[in-house]
Amino acid sequence: MTEYLLALLADPAAWAALAALIAMEVVLGIDNLIFISILTNKLPEHQRERARRIGIGLALGLRVALLGTVAIIVQLTQPIFTAFGHGFSWRDLILIAGGLFLVWKATKEIHHNVDPDHGPDIFEPGATTMAFGAAIGQILVLDLVFSIDSIITAVGMTDDVPIMVVAVLVAVATMLLAANPLANFIRDNPTVVMLALGFLIMIGMALIAEGFGAKIPKGYIYAAMAFSAAIEALNMLSSRARRRRVAALPARASHDVGQPQRRADLP
Repeated sequence: MTEYLLALLADPAAWAALAALIAMEVVLGIDNLIFISILTNKLPEHQRERARRIGIGLALGLRVALLGTVAIIVQLTQPIFTAFGHGFSWRDLILIAGGLFLVWKATKEIHHNVDPDHGPDIFEPGATTMAFGAAIGQILVLDLVFSIDSIITAVGMTDDVPIMVVAVLVAVATMLLAANPLANFIRDNPTVVMLALGFLIMIGMALIAEGFGAKIPKGYIYAAMAFSAAIEALNMLSSRARRRRVAALPARASHDVGQPQRRADLP
């Protein structure tokens, strides 16, 4: 085992595979993190950070556990039945179920944000304990979907389990560091909430399409997300600039009132 690890450390191809896999795992983790951030922001303030840490901890635990069953995970891609001319595997069914859940959840959250009187909800402050349990349960469901997708992607990029483990640990550590800043940013910028929910719907539809055999290059999805985020950033900068100009008007007006009037007949 030691000789195997030393051989990996001395192999430039292994380092290249590790760098590529870390980048891929971090990008895949963004989807997971956006969902966790939106969901935990529905909890009471004192429970949010704890729920985020539990959610990310579950993501790490599931990924590591799945890495220990790589042989079984690979078998999940084997077709178990055929319908509509496409052979469906367990992975396809999991992706379709996860995508449907993600679309349903994001649509429900959009409705709650648009409709000012949406009625009682499990995330209302009146049901604190149930809200926390419901949040953890839903995070666990999506953690499982994203973890299976993540590990199958890792298996497709390298055959070396140590490289997969390091890439997963780095990706989850990045998620842990970014969780609170991202959640606070989404909370403080209401328009970003809608954008993030739109991302979740797009990701859910992509999971459903992939489950039905339609391969959508992830680069297209993340490029669209990056472009939308850039436009939203410009809108936020424009709004802040307008607020600064409006705030400066009273101060400028009072300064002008305090200045002595210059008589036109004086030289």
